[in-house]
Amino acid sequence: MIPSPPISAISLGPLTLYFYAVCILAGIGVALWWATKRWEARGGNGDDLFDIVFVAVFAGIIGARIWHVLTSPAPFFGPGGDPVSALYIWEGGLAIYGAVAGGALAVYLMARAKGVSFTALADTIAPTLMVAQAIGRLGNWFNQELYGPPTDLPWGWDITCVTNGDRIGGCEPGTYHPTFLYEQLWLLAGMALLLFLSRRLHLAGGRVFWAYVAIYSTGRAFIDAIRSEPVLMVGPLRIHTLVAIVMAVVAVAVLVALTMRKQKRGGEVVAADGSFQWPDPAAEPSGPGSGPTAAGAGTDRGSGPISPQR
Repeated sequence: MIPSPPISAISLGPLTLYFYAVCILAGIGVALWWATKRWEARGGNGDDLFDIVFVAVFAGIIGARIWHVLTSPAPFFGPGGDPVSALYIWEGGLAIYGAVAGGALAVYLMARAKGVSFTALADTIAPTLMVAQAIGRLGNWFNQELYGPPTDLPWGWDITCVTNGDRIGGCEPGTYHPTFLYEQLWLLAGMALLLFLSRRLHLAGGRVFWAYVAIYSTGRAFIDAIRSEPVLMVGPLRIHTLVAIVMAVVAVAVLVALTMRKQKRGGEVVAADGSFQWPDPAAEPSGPGSGPTAAGAGTDRGSGPISPQR
Protein backbone atom coordinates (compact mmCIF):
# COMPACT_ATOMS: atom_id res chain seq x y z
CA MET A 1 0.00 0.00 0.00
CA ILE A 2 0.95 3.64 -0.32
CA PRO A 3 2.38 4.94 2.99
CA SER A 4 1.69 8.36 4.44
CA PRO A 5 4.62 10.70 5.11
CA PRO A 6 5.34 11.30 8.81
CA ILE A 7 5.84 15.03 8.27
CA SER A 8 4.24 17.69 6.10
CA ALA A 9 6.56 20.56 6.98
CA ILE A 10 10.01 21.33 8.32
CA SER A 11 11.22 24.24 10.43
CA LEU A 12 14.08 26.40 9.19
CA GLY A 13 14.84 28.66 12.11
CA PRO A 14 11.82 30.94 12.57
CA LEU A 15 10.31 29.81 9.26
CA THR A 16 8.16 26.75 8.58
CA LEU A 17 8.42 25.21 5.11
CA TYR A 18 5.22 23.42 4.13
CA PHE A 19 5.66 20.67 1.54
CA TYR A 20 2.20 21.42 0.11
CA ALA A 21 3.38 24.92 -0.79
CA VAL A 22 6.65 23.54 -2.18
CA CYS A 23 4.72 21.21 -4.51
CA ILE A 24 2.47 24.05 -5.70
CA LEU A 25 5.47 26.30 -6.38
CA ALA A 26 7.38 23.49 -8.09
CA GLY A 27 4.41 22.88 -10.40
CA ILE A 28 4.21 26.58 -11.23
CA GLY A 29 7.95 26.71 -11.92
CA VAL A 30 7.90 23.74 -14.32
CA ALA A 31 4.79 25.06 -16.07
CA LEU A 32 6.34 28.52 -16.49
CA TRP A 33 9.54 27.06 -17.94
CA TRP A 34 7.64 24.89 -20.41
CA ALA A 35 5.14 27.62 -21.34
CA THR A 36 8.02 30.00 -22.03
CA LYS A 37 9.62 27.45 -24.39
CA ARG A 38 6.30 26.98 -26.21
CA TRP A 39 5.67 30.72 -26.41
CA GLU A 40 9.13 31.55 -27.73
CA ALA A 41 8.83 28.74 -30.31
CA ARG A 42 5.80 30.59 -31.66
CA GLY A 43 7.80 33.80 -31.94
CA GLY A 44 6.60 35.32 -28.68
CA ASN A 45 8.53 37.33 -26.13
CA GLY A 46 9.52 35.34 -23.05
CA ASP A 47 9.61 38.43 -20.85
CA ASP A 48 6.04 39.28 -21.80
CA LEU A 49 4.95 35.76 -20.89
CA PHE A 50 6.70 35.96 -17.52
CA ASP A 51 4.88 39.21 -16.69
CA ILE A 52 1.56 37.69 -17.71
CA VAL A 53 2.07 34.44 -15.79
CA PHE A 54 3.38 36.26 -12.71
CA VAL A 55 0.11 38.16 -12.37
CA ALA A 56 -1.96 35.09 -13.35
CA VAL A 57 -0.35 32.96 -10.61
CA PHE A 58 -1.44 35.33 -7.86
CA ALA A 59 -4.91 35.72 -9.37
CA GLY A 60 -5.16 31.94 -9.72
CA ILE A 61 -4.19 31.28 -6.10
CA ILE A 62 -6.71 33.84 -4.87
CA GLY A 63 -9.42 32.38 -7.08
CA ALA A 64 -8.55 28.83 -6.00
CA ARG A 65 -8.78 29.70 -2.33
CA ILE A 66 -12.02 31.63 -2.69
CA TRP A 67 -13.63 28.73 -4.54
CA HIS A 68 -12.45 26.25 -1.90
CA VAL A 69 -13.77 28.34 0.98
CA LEU A 70 -17.13 28.88 -0.72
CA THR A 71 -17.61 25.19 -1.53
CA SER A 72 -16.30 23.86 1.81
CA PRO A 73 -17.48 26.54 4.26
CA ALA A 74 -17.90 24.41 7.39
CA PRO A 75 -14.27 24.58 8.67
CA PHE A 76 -14.32 28.35 8.30
CA PHE A 77 -17.87 29.52 9.03
CA GLY A 78 -19.59 26.49 10.55
CA PRO A 79 -19.95 25.65 14.25
CA GLY A 80 -16.52 25.96 15.84
CA GLY A 81 -15.07 27.20 12.57
CA ASP A 82 -12.25 29.71 12.28
CA PRO A 83 -12.83 32.37 9.57
CA VAL A 84 -9.23 33.56 9.82
CA SER A 85 -7.99 30.11 8.76
CA ALA A 86 -9.41 30.83 5.30
CA LEU A 87 -6.13 32.69 4.79
CA TYR A 88 -3.97 29.67 5.67
CA ILE A 89 -3.48 28.36 2.14
CA TRP A 90 -0.35 26.44 3.16
CA GLU A 91 -2.56 24.03 5.07
CA GLY A 92 -4.20 22.90 1.82
CA GLY A 93 -7.42 23.79 0.08
CA LEU A 94 -6.95 25.20 -3.43
CA ALA A 95 -9.70 24.44 -5.96
CA ILE A 96 -8.53 24.10 -9.57
CA TYR A 97 -11.63 25.61 -11.17
CA GLY A 98 -11.21 28.72 -9.08
CA ALA A 99 -7.56 28.83 -10.08
CA VAL A 100 -8.37 28.51 -13.79
CA ALA A 101 -11.08 31.18 -13.56
CA GLY A 102 -8.90 33.65 -11.68
CA GLY A 103 -5.85 32.92 -13.80
CA ALA A 104 -7.77 33.14 -17.09
CA LEU A 105 -9.18 36.54 -16.15
CA ALA A 106 -5.70 37.80 -15.32
CA VAL A 107 -4.26 36.39 -18.56
CA TYR A 108 -7.04 38.06 -20.57
CA LEU A 109 -6.42 41.46 -19.00
CA MET A 110 -2.63 41.14 -19.27
CA ALA A 111 -2.88 39.97 -22.89
CA ARG A 112 -4.79 43.13 -23.76
CA ALA A 113 -2.22 45.22 -21.92
CA LYS A 114 0.66 43.51 -23.73
CA GLY A 115 -1.07 43.52 -27.10
CA VAL A 116 -0.91 39.78 -27.75
CA SER A 117 -3.55 37.20 -28.63
CA PHE A 118 -5.44 35.82 -25.65
CA THR A 119 -6.32 32.63 -27.51
CA ALA A 120 -2.69 32.12 -28.48
CA LEU A 121 -1.74 32.44 -24.82
CA ALA A 122 -4.50 30.07 -23.71
CA ASP A 123 -3.47 27.42 -26.25
CA THR A 124 0.20 27.80 -25.30
CA ILE A 125 -0.38 27.49 -21.56
CA ALA A 126 -3.06 24.75 -21.57
CA PRO A 127 -0.79 21.65 -21.63
CA THR A 128 1.52 23.19 -19.04
CA LEU A 129 -1.40 23.57 -16.63
CA MET A 130 -1.79 19.81 -16.55
CA VAL A 131 1.81 19.18 -15.50
CA ALA A 132 1.52 21.93 -12.87
CA GLN A 133 -1.63 20.30 -11.48
CA ALA A 134 0.00 16.85 -11.44
CA ILE A 135 2.99 18.12 -9.46
CA GLY A 136 0.78 20.15 -7.14
CA ARG A 137 -1.33 17.08 -6.31
CA LEU A 138 1.70 15.58 -4.59
CA GLY A 139 1.11 18.16 -1.88
CA ASN A 140 -2.13 16.36 -1.00
CA TRP A 141 -0.09 13.26 -0.19
CA PHE A 142 2.00 15.22 2.31
CA ASN A 143 -1.16 16.66 3.88
CA GLN A 144 -2.95 13.27 3.94
CA GLU A 145 -5.99 14.68 2.16
CA LEU A 146 -8.14 13.96 -0.90
CA TYR A 147 -8.85 10.27 -0.54
CA GLY A 148 -11.82 8.13 -1.41
CA PRO A 149 -13.67 5.29 0.32
CA PRO A 150 -11.90 2.47 2.20
CA THR A 151 -10.23 -0.17 0.02
CA ASP A 152 -8.16 -3.34 0.33
CA LEU A 153 -6.57 -2.94 -3.10
CA PRO A 154 -2.75 -3.21 -3.27
CA TRP A 155 -2.44 0.50 -4.06
CA GLY A 156 -4.60 1.59 -1.14
CA TRP A 157 -3.38 4.63 0.78
CA ASP A 158 -2.56 4.07 4.45
CA ILE A 159 -3.83 7.19 6.22
CA THR A 160 -2.30 7.58 9.69
CA CYS A 161 -3.95 10.93 10.47
CA VAL A 162 -0.71 11.99 12.19
CA THR A 163 1.79 14.46 10.76
CA ASN A 164 4.64 16.24 12.49
CA GLY A 165 3.57 14.44 15.66
CA ASP A 166 0.11 16.05 15.64
CA ARG A 167 -3.28 14.48 15.00
CA ILE A 168 -5.08 15.74 11.87
CA GLY A 169 -8.55 16.95 12.85
CA GLY A 170 -11.53 15.21 11.30
CA CYS A 171 -9.37 12.35 10.01
CA GLU A 172 -10.06 8.64 10.58
CA PRO A 173 -7.08 6.26 10.21
CA GLY A 174 -7.51 3.54 7.61
CA THR A 175 -6.68 2.44 4.06
CA TYR A 176 -8.42 4.47 1.36
CA HIS A 177 -8.51 5.02 -2.40
CA PRO A 178 -5.70 7.50 -3.28
CA THR A 179 -7.81 9.87 -5.36
CA PHE A 180 -4.96 12.40 -5.46
CA LEU A 181 -2.91 9.74 -7.31
CA TYR A 182 -5.78 8.90 -9.65
CA GLU A 183 -5.99 12.56 -10.62
CA GLN A 184 -2.21 12.77 -11.11
CA LEU A 185 -2.27 9.82 -13.50
CA TRP A 186 -5.27 11.22 -15.35
CA LEU A 187 -3.54 14.59 -15.74
CA LEU A 188 -0.36 13.05 -17.17
CA ALA A 189 -2.31 10.82 -19.57
CA GLY A 190 -4.51 13.76 -20.51
CA MET A 191 -1.49 15.94 -21.18
CA ALA A 192 -0.08 13.33 -23.58
CA LEU A 193 -3.45 13.07 -25.31
CA LEU A 194 -3.78 16.86 -25.55
CA LEU A 195 -0.35 17.23 -27.15
CA PHE A 196 -1.12 14.41 -29.60
CA LEU A 197 -4.47 15.88 -30.63
CA SER A 198 -3.17 19.44 -30.93
CA ARG A 199 -0.39 18.34 -33.28
CA ARG A 200 -2.33 15.72 -35.21
CA LEU A 201 -5.41 17.88 -35.73
CA HIS A 202 -3.55 21.23 -35.88
CA LEU A 203 -5.73 22.70 -33.15
CA ALA A 204 -5.68 26.48 -32.88
CA GLY A 205 -7.94 29.40 -32.09
CA GLY A 206 -8.49 28.44 -28.45
CA ARG A 207 -9.32 24.81 -29.20
CA VAL A 208 -6.24 23.51 -27.36
CA PHE A 209 -7.43 25.24 -24.20
CA TRP A 210 -10.99 23.95 -24.50
CA ALA A 211 -9.70 20.46 -25.25
CA TYR A 212 -7.77 20.70 -21.98
CA VAL A 213 -10.93 21.71 -20.13
CA ALA A 214 -12.86 18.82 -21.70
CA ILE A 215 -10.20 16.20 -20.96
CA TYR A 216 -9.52 17.29 -17.41
CA SER A 217 -13.16 17.82 -16.47
CA THR A 218 -14.22 14.40 -17.75
CA GLY A 219 -11.74 12.62 -15.51
CA ARG A 220 -12.33 14.99 -12.62
CA ALA A 221 -16.06 14.26 -12.64
CA PHE A 222 -15.47 10.54 -12.08
CA ILE A 223 -12.61 10.95 -9.58
CA ASP A 224 -14.30 13.65 -7.53
CA ALA A 225 -17.44 11.54 -7.21
CA ILE A 226 -15.59 9.09 -4.92
CA ARG A 227 -13.76 11.67 -2.81
CA SER A 228 -14.83 11.64 0.80
CA GLU A 229 -13.93 15.02 2.30
CA PRO A 230 -16.94 17.16 3.29
CA VAL A 231 -18.04 19.62 0.63
CA LEU A 232 -21.12 21.55 -0.44
CA MET A 233 -23.72 19.23 -1.97
CA VAL A 234 -26.10 20.04 -4.82
CA GLY A 235 -28.75 17.37 -4.55
CA PRO A 236 -26.96 14.01 -4.69
CA LEU A 237 -23.83 15.48 -6.29
CA ARG A 238 -20.76 17.09 -4.77
CA ILE A 239 -20.40 20.67 -6.02
CA HIS A 240 -17.04 19.88 -7.64
CA THR A 241 -18.49 16.86 -9.43
CA LEU A 242 -21.36 18.94 -10.78
CA VAL A 243 -19.03 21.73 -11.91
CA ALA A 244 -16.78 19.19 -13.65
CA ILE A 245 -19.74 17.70 -15.53
CA VAL A 246 -20.98 21.14 -16.59
CA MET A 247 -17.49 22.23 -17.68
CA ALA A 248 -16.97 19.05 -19.70
CA VAL A 249 -20.24 19.62 -21.56
CA VAL A 250 -19.48 23.31 -22.12
CA ALA A 251 -15.96 22.56 -23.34
CA VAL A 252 -17.17 19.98 -25.87
CA ALA A 253 -19.87 22.39 -27.11
CA VAL A 254 -17.31 25.20 -27.54
CA LEU A 255 -14.92 22.85 -29.35
CA VAL A 256 -17.65 21.85 -31.79
CA ALA A 257 -18.63 25.49 -32.34
CA LEU A 258 -15.04 26.59 -32.95
CA THR A 259 -14.42 23.71 -35.33
CA MET A 260 -17.57 24.46 -37.32
CA ARG A 261 -16.62 28.13 -37.55
CA LYS A 262 -13.14 27.15 -38.72
CA GLN A 263 -14.55 24.91 -41.45
CA LYS A 264 -17.09 27.54 -42.51
CA ARG A 265 -14.46 30.18 -43.20
CA GLY A 266 -11.99 27.87 -44.87
CA GLY A 267 -9.89 27.03 -41.84
CA GLU A 268 -6.53 28.14 -40.55
CA VAL A 269 -3.26 26.35 -41.00
CA VAL A 270 -0.76 26.22 -38.16
CA ALA A 271 2.79 25.68 -39.34
CA ALA A 272 5.30 23.41 -37.59
CA ASP A 273 6.78 26.40 -35.75
CA GLY A 274 3.37 27.34 -34.38
CA SER A 275 2.85 30.33 -36.67
CA PHE A 276 -0.45 31.04 -38.38
CA GLN A 277 -1.19 31.13 -42.11
CA TRP A 278 -4.28 31.44 -44.22
CA PRO A 279 -4.47 28.29 -46.38
CA ASP A 280 -5.08 30.25 -49.59
CA PRO A 281 -4.13 33.86 -50.30
CA ALA A 282 -7.63 34.33 -51.72
CA ALA A 283 -9.10 33.26 -48.38
CA GLU A 284 -7.23 35.91 -46.42
CA PRO A 285 -9.63 38.60 -45.24
CA SER A 286 -8.92 42.17 -46.19
CA GLY A 287 -9.26 45.36 -44.29
CA PRO A 288 -7.74 46.86 -41.15
CA GLY A 289 -6.96 44.45 -38.34
CA SER A 290 -6.95 41.40 -40.61
CA GLY A 291 -4.24 39.13 -41.88
CA PRO A 292 -1.69 36.99 -40.07
CA THR A 293 0.39 39.74 -38.51
CA ALA A 294 -2.59 41.62 -37.12
CA ALA A 295 -4.06 38.41 -35.71
CA GLY A 296 -1.08 37.95 -33.49
CA ALA A 297 -0.67 41.56 -32.59
CA GLY A 298 -3.61 41.71 -30.28
CA THR A 299 -6.80 40.21 -31.63
CA ASP A 300 -8.27 36.85 -30.88
CA ARG A 301 -8.68 35.65 -34.45
CA GLY A 302 -7.01 32.28 -34.43
CA SER A 303 -4.33 31.10 -32.07
CA GLY A 304 -1.43 32.88 -33.73
CA PRO A 305 0.81 34.14 -35.00
CA ILE A 306 2.25 36.18 -32.22
CA SER A 307 4.85 37.74 -34.50
CA PRO A 308 5.04 38.48 -38.23
CA GLN A 309 5.65 35.56 -40.56
CA ARG A 310 9.32 34.91 -41.23
